[in-house]
Amino acid sequence: MAPRILIFGTGSLGGVYAWVLSRAIPESNITAVCRSNYEAASQRGFTINSTLWGQGLCVRPQVVRSVSEAVAQYPLSFDYIIVTAKAIPTTLSTAELIRPAITPGRTAVVLVQNGIGIEEEYARLYAGDDVPILSTVAYLPTTQTAPAVISHREVEHLHVGTYPASGVPDMHKRAAKAFVDLLTAAGATATLHDDVQAQRWAKLLVNGSWNPICALTRLRDGQFVDSGKKNGEENEAFGFVRNIMREIASIAQACGHENVDDKMIDFQLSRMTARGLPGLQPSMMADALDGKSLEVDAIVGNAVRIARDRNVPVPLLGAVYVLAQGLSASFSLPR
Repeated sequence: MAPRILIFGTGSLGGVYAWVLSRAIPESNITAVCRSNYEAASQRGFTINSTLWGQGLCVRPQVVRSVSEAVAQYPLSFDYIIVTAKAIPTTLSTAELIRPAITPGRTAVVLVQNGIGIEEEYARLYAGDDVPILSTVAYLPTTQTAPAVISHREVEHLHVGTYPASGVPDMHKRAAKAFVDLLTAAGATATLHDDVQAQRWAKLLVNGSWNPICALTRLRDGQFVDSGKKNGEENEAFGFVRNIMREIASIAQACGHENVDDKMIDFQLSRMTARGLPGLQPSMMADALDGKSLEVDAIVGNAVRIARDRNVPVPLLGAVYVLAQGLSASFSLPR
């Protein structure tokens, strides 16, 4: 029997994965929880315009406004709950909001979210319930250009592993492998890791630097680096980004991930320089331009707290965190 999937927070990432999964299972087995794009998604489904797969691709999952509506309309158990909502604080946390859809011993929670240390609340809330927590790292540049219309380009790859990496029941490891197998059957690129946290830190080199910098300056990554060019002098903007990445790498290494090093920093920076001008608009910059709350704690704050716990000095990252936190707070002030 084909698995049943609930996607929570079906924006650009969730919409693309709904289409990807529909190549392996029936659309009717996929339920999408939507908010601002609910009307468009319920009427027309999601349209994907991809440089990898083609233009005008369409998927029509079951569309609901809430988890409780999903459970009421589709009472059969879900095999996977894929969380693609942004990792920002809410009155009821995402971990709590998805609870009505979880069947202990059957449902696995798949976190397709940015940041570091985001899994702990889920693991704590579902401790003893035999709920596999699958942590993932997505390389999938997407933008929702209109409600339920998504642009995707450049790359598609999902790294998957259990949280925590060790000491979990065998069933949790099997759930991770089964999810990777499902994506592979759908023609996606997925890699199973015994410990996926090194991949999280590797991506944080990019997210923890470019996201807040671009949000604060309103410049894309290429534009920011270009702003630091001076005749005959070292590019201060490029050096600033590299130094923040080095601080993030030092935290990762303090956590036992020695491969997050200068070589990986050079690789991540080379991806930016290869794109050229104007460069990429990170998600935090897009949210800032729209006046939306930023994923500051998940992407920057948690790393700063881990650094403090391990006595790792991160003065640049700490300063960027305070500034980005203030920027995010400004969006909730009365106009």
